[in-house]
Amino acid sequence: MIFLAPLALFYGVYFLFSFGLLGVVSTQRVGLTFQHAVDVGWQNFLLVLTDPAFQISLFNTVLFGVVSVLISLTLGFVLAMMLASGLRLRRVFYIVFLLPSLIPLSLFATVFGRMLETSDGAINQFLRGVGLPFLAQDWLGNPTAAYVAIFVLLTYMIGLPIMYYTTDVTQVNASILEAATLDGASIWQIYRIILYPLLRTTHITVILSVLLGSFRAFDIIFFSTGGQPGGRTAIAGTYIYQATLGADRVGFAAAASIIVLVIALTISLVQVLVQRKKKAS
Repeated sequence: MIFLAPLALFYGVYFLFSFGLLGVVSTQRVGLTFQHAVDVGWQNFLLVLTDPAFQISLFNTVLFGVVSVLISLTLGFVLAMMLASGLRLRRVFYIVFLLPSLIPLSLFATVFGRMLETSDGAINQFLRGVGLPFLAQDWLGNPTAAYVAIFVLLTYMIGLPIMYYTTDVTQVNASILEAATLDGASIWQIYRIILYPLLRTTHITVILSVLLGSFRAFDIIFFSTGGQPGGRTAIAGTYIYQATLGADRVGFAAAASIIVLVIALTISLVQVLVQRKKKAS
């Protein structure tokens, strides 16, 4: 305990100062210079909560998190089971799936954003090249197309869920799978009826980690669509960024940050309670 005290003190001072400053600024009308601040009480919180753009960004944050969870629990689970079953070249496939999660998200999203460009983007050029020009879209100007593009981008980020599943599936009792095979169960029946229920705790870990990750998906959205068109694909992170540097409303952005922080902490609290319940059982 005595060895951890300096580190705990360092983190304690940092968090107390950060949260204290955030709380004070959230009740002020102030810009980036932090000069001539005017105390406005709870007005910033009321403005944030009634701002349609914030509501859209919060909805998108949850929506992208839910889509990521669905992709992880379905496609991620199936791919992980296929890799764990001794698929040929599985190490190559494992690297391919995990690589997008290992490289900087800003770089990955920037490349993807360039691929989405309407005139000379790689995706539209490919569609025109294979004789499907009617599928070429204004990916960053059409809200529906922009959502589809982000969903595709999120699909590439299933490397970590695959890693969770492939790690935990090795702890499943092999005799159960052998008995199911002797009873004539097909591979899909083993996946669906035996392995999927047995990996229930892994599902919970994947769900909570992916949901919390959606609150930190600033790089993905900012460097791919930039929240366009018209802020329809913005998330909480890009909304706060625009309020801070774009509109010079630091107090307003601080209030939005506290609201998002409370939501994220609530999800974290649920995660802690679920983990305690799991250990108790």
